[in-house]
Amino acid sequence: MNWLTNYVRPRINSMLGRREVPENLWIKCPETGEMVFHKDLEENQWVIPASGHHMKMPGKARLAWLFDNGQYELMSQPKVAQDPLKFRDSKKYSDRLKDSRAKTELEDTILAGVGTISGVKAVGVVHEFEFMGGSLGTAAGEAIIAAFEKAIAEKCPLVMFPASGGARMQEGILSLMQLPRTTVAVEMLKEAGLPYIVVLTNPTTGGVTASYAMLGDIHIAEPGALIGFAGRRVIEQTIREKLPEGFQTAEYLYQHGMVDMVLHRHKIPETIGRILSMLSEGVKSKAA
Repeated sequence: MNWLTNYVRPRINSMLGRREVPENLWIKCPETGEMVFHKDLEENQWVIPASGHHMKMPGKARLAWLFDNGQYELMSQPKVAQDPLKFRDSKKYSDRLKDSRAKTELEDTILAGVGTISGVKAVGVVHEFEFMGGSLGTAAGEAIIAAFEKAIAEKCPLVMFPASGGARMQEGILSLMQLPRTTVAVEMLKEAGLPYIVVLTNPTTGGVTASYAMLGDIHIAEPGALIGFAGRRVIEQTIREKLPEGFQTAEYLYQHGMVDMVLHRHKIPETIGRILSMLSEGVKSKAA
């Protein structure tokens, strides 16, 4: 037996060659445990076909899915100081940035592009959750503000897709300063009379919820999305009460008037297109 395992099998393997098998060929549904082939999930826009569970969707895929024919002009990432606080926990912040950039092939968590949605020119902004949990830091804040300025310059609406754990702790007060800065950018867009639509995805939490994510003219949410500021346990410990079932889900917020609609991912681009067409006509009428 040793001869077979120690000599014959290695020789066969060396002749045939071992192929590396990707770890993410099959994805498990968090609700049902069903295993879904990654290509099938990708073709269904990262929605589990059987259960309808909405998985996290890559930022670049969101932009391509949002704009007509997947065509858009990607905006460049503004340059900011890297690791301004020289922060270190169990790992250097600079090393965390390097790891996230290698993993996602992005400079930071925000992607912004300009294209058309149902024929209406618009700026689209998405969070890439795989980049440090979509956290809001200086680079993300600058990219968001640049996107709002682009929308104002082009006289077109802006559509935001937040997906974030909140402010980036490694940048301390500098990350918290992005809350008022992005809020001012939202107000600038509104003063210009341009529509601002927010599509809340899973999760939208912390400082992102406390700023631009909840300031839209219209709020759409994906099914099952977690939306809130502080976590459930923190709130329960603070108020010393048990929170209702489903608290901070998209459906709960819809029932209590915090979001305007909860839509299946497949219906979102078409719905946004109809809304922008109506709102754009209103903007044109005012201008006339």
